[in-house]
Amino acid sequence: MTKRVYNFYPGPATLPLPVLERAQEELLDFAGTGMSVMEISHRSKEWDKVMSDANSLVRELMGVPTDYKVLWLSGGASTQFFMVPLNLQQPGKPMEYVNTGGWSTKAIKEANLYGEVKIIASSEDKKFSYIPQNIEFNEGTAFAHISSNNTLYGTEWHYMPKVPSDVPLVSDMSSNIMSKPVKVKDYGVIYAGAQKNIGPAGITLVIVREDLLDRVPENIPTMQKWKIHAERNSLYNTPPVFPIYICKLALEYTKEVGGVKEMERRNEEKAKVIYDVIDSSDGFYEGHAREDSRSLMNVTFTMASSELEDKCVKEGEARGLIGLKGHRSVGGMRASIYNAMTIDGVKTLAEYLREFQSENQ
Repeated sequence: MTKRVYNFYPGPATLPLPVLERAQEELLDFAGTGMSVMEISHRSKEWDKVMSDANSLVRELMGVPTDYKVLWLSGGASTQFFMVPLNLQQPGKPMEYVNTGGWSTKAIKEANLYGEVKIIASSEDKKFSYIPQNIEFNEGTAFAHISSNNTLYGTEWHYMPKVPSDVPLVSDMSSNIMSKPVKVKDYGVIYAGAQKNIGPAGITLVIVREDLLDRVPENIPTMQKWKIHAERNSLYNTPPVFPIYICKLALEYTKEVGGVKEMERRNEEKAKVIYDVIDSSDGFYEGHAREDSRSLMNVTFTMASSELEDKCVKEGEARGLIGLKGHRSVGGMRASIYNAMTIDGVKTLAEYLREFQSENQ
């Protein structure tokens, strides 16, 4: 087999090797059909089982209550930036957001197309290096919105904001879904692009409380109605079958290795390995995120100059450490260590960073 590198890209991100091997094995003949999963009908009994298994695994792994719908939708999380306000807006009520980074900013821009938006807190004043604390959303709000992990800046929510009981909390969990347990019942809607933590690009997981489907306006395009997709089990139109199939395999893998709680243990161990390198470097590596807001998924840091960072990235690539360059809007460096990143990969990166420091101080 071609040598595998350690992939630290933020998305599309690394997938578990057993998942890729299983997909390879079944590529030409899925479930004895004599066809690949990309060729079978999405109305067939074989595909019905894939969808049923994927839904059941999401419910089991996340503890999704029975009064929530599990949807698989196209368009990425960026499509949900406008589908959330489109489906949840209420006349005369503002939509409240906390702005903690680039993706929050884009979600706010889309929401402004559909009504009044209030930004009740922001960390833009310090380059999105922290999560605002003691957040309280207000009564009389259509919905409250947060981005639970901020891929670009390496920050993550480690507490639940206060939300009035009649205000649904919406969370973009694209980059930390299933990285640790969450109480789904605390949220009205959870959405996540799959390509960081649960599968490949091309599909978005949406978990929505059933009563909120009654808010969905009639006078919006059919394909933008959560209610339609819920009623048709995400089969109103032909779904992106291959990404859903890979997600199903990845969810099976997560269950086999111990579930979300085990993923949390692994992720805490991995993050500590990298943050220890940064904290013990005497300023050679400077972490971007404030310590109380550090992400378990995206470790962001800078060095003394962009030239030194470029050198570190280039020499890392030569050693099979791929995707360490920070986002173009932020700069610096970033190691994305999602569920599928192994502890061996993280330890290899840590060893390299220590060697690079010793050779370049």
